[in-house]
Amino acid sequence: MRVENSFIGVEGVGEKTERSIWEQGVTHWDEFEPGVVGGKRGQRIGSFIDEGRDRLAAADVDYFDRAFPSSEQWRLYETFRDRACFFDIETTGLDEHRNQVTTVSLHHDGETQTLVAGDDLTAGNLRAAFADAGLLVTFNGKRFDVPFLEANFDVDLDHPHLDLMYTCKKLGLSGGLKQVEQDIGIERDRPDISGRDAVRLWREHERGVDGSLETLISYNREDTVNLRTLADRVTGDLDDELFLG
Repeated sequence: MRVENSFIGVEGVGEKTERSIWEQGVTHWDEFEPGVVGGKRGQRIGSFIDEGRDRLAAADVDYFDRAFPSSEQWRLYETFRDRACFFDIETTGLDEHRNQVTTVSLHHDGETQTLVAGDDLTAGNLRAAFADAGLLVTFNGKRFDVPFLEANFDVDLDHPHLDLMYTCKKLGLSGGLKQVEQDIGIERDRPDISGRDAVRLWREHERGVDGSLETLISYNREDTVNLRTLADRVTGDLDDELFLG
């Protein structure tokens, strides 16, 4: 589903009204005409479409992020997929004020990069890596990855943010990233490695154990790249369920 199929960003338009519009055969902004919805609500829809076209031409992700309910942020993905930045971090623990970020992997424009603590994981490099991100895509990143990075580095990650953990819950998929991947059939090269292992691998790296950092980086990068596969899958399933169903 693209944003041009959506009317739920209009004040006074909820799921019931939007469904009614679709059932009249109006599934795209271009098909909306006066009379489909009457009164001031119809006028607001027309105004939203007019402004939405301008905002879409400007690739203004922030506008639609503000307009759509938080539960419907998944609708941004298909339209702004080319501006999406998928990212995942590894840390030495769960407390952003006491623990360290060890690696950050980002997947954007088909390329994946990993920043490593003690090497190139700096505030400046993080700001540069996120500079062109129109839409952040994570799994539990709103509660974990973003607060961790903002607490440990001088970065502002106040971008439109699709957290796939909540998107998955709309489809009845619960648990962590790896559990969700298993449930929908996304395979991993190293399914035996967990977040707890990521902490162990970093400690081994600090002790000079050969291969531990390479394994950690590989694990972190796979988490990140898999986010794109997961986003494609779950937004497509929601599209089928809501819009095409």
